[in-house]
Amino acid sequence: MPTPSMEDHIEIIYSLIEQKGYARVSDIAEALSVLPSSVTKMVQKLDKDGYLIYERYRGLVLTPRGQKLGKRLLERHSLLEQFLRLIGVDEERIYGDVEGIEHHLSWNSIDRIADLVQLLEESPDFMEKLEQLNKEEKES
Repeated sequence: MPTPSMEDHIEIIYSLIEQKGYARVSDIAEALSVLPSSVTKMVQKLDKDGYLIYERYRGLVLTPRGQKLGKRLLERHSLLEQFLRLIGVDEERIYGDVEGIEHHLSWNSIDRIADLVQLLEESPDFMEKLEQLNKEEKES
């Protein structure tokens, strides 16, 4: 089972590869606000654990296992952002809140939140009421 730090690295690596076609240690370090040496150590651990293949000075590639987990982690992050946005959390708080909770929820909880998001999106009357409550709270 990957640690929260391992998950953060895999998620960023997956995202960078999706966006740019590659992920360099320097890009990962910048995205995570950590030193490149820390990323190198983690990448070596992720290589050892079978999530990616890393060759020094040549880059890295996610294994099928790493790709599957990376995709799932990115989807989890996006789902939680969507959920917080739907329930009216201020936009400037969403990223920090997601970072604070994403590693502490079980996959079962994530699946139930996905069900709730779908239900909310299919219920315009409920969403209007929720928006009104959020508006009233901000005014008071």
